Amino acid sequence: MAFGTFSASPKYFVPRLLGPFCQRFPGIDISLKVTNHQQIQERMANNDDDLYIISTPPEQPDLKIYPFLENPLVVLGPQDHPLVGKPRSPIHILNGEQFIMREPGSGTRHAVQKLFAEHDVNVKVRLELGSNEAIKQAIAGGLGISVLSLHTIISEGTRGEFAILDVDHFPIDRHWYVAHLAGKQLSVVSQAFLNYLLEESHTLVENLLPGISRAPAAIDPKGAELLSKV
Repeated sequence: MAFGTFSASPKYFVPRLLGPFCQRFPGIDISLKVTNHQQIQERMANNDDDLYIISTPPEQPDLKIYPFLENPLVVLGPQDHPLVGKPRSPIHILNGEQFIMREPGSGTRHAVQKLFAEHDVNVKVRLELGSNEAIKQAIAGGLGISVLSLHTIISEGTRGEFAILDVDHFPIDRHWYVAHLAGKQLSVVSQAFLNYLLEESHTLVENLLPGISRAPAAIDPKGAELLSKV
């Protein structure tokens, strides 16, 4: 089973979900690779893959989409930031903050800009980076704050260099979905992995990030993040 991703967020939890699954099916070979939005669209169009793990699916009617996990976006800052420990600060307090933004085209960037525009928040974009890891290092280096998926701190949590800032209108609600082409005949292993994600991934991830909730039944998706092939 091969995976490709054009967003960094899935890599923080997908390998942890794959471990227990592979223990059940020890004969499966796993590989991970980075790709981009255009390539994933092409792979969908070419019917190259069995299953896709996506955050905002493309607008096409020939996909069956199942929500399985929340992907909340949180305000992340260094431990010495003045807002650390302050309960529910109003969103306008972010005006003028030194901010580290994801690169143009990022789903996270779009969600952040949409929320800031709705509330007339103007931050000072100091850096634009295409890697969550690079953003985390910039935060740790005192270069500013950012908004990232909670999954990006699944390993270290808020111990040490990072703190989640309690700001009104955050977290931004986003979700992960698993999808396949509507006419796709899934293999036994593909169907088993689909069932595994729907039934067990929430419990596994919640052990790593307590408080993660199940995704809702209704969806209104618009873009894609990670694909899998069985």
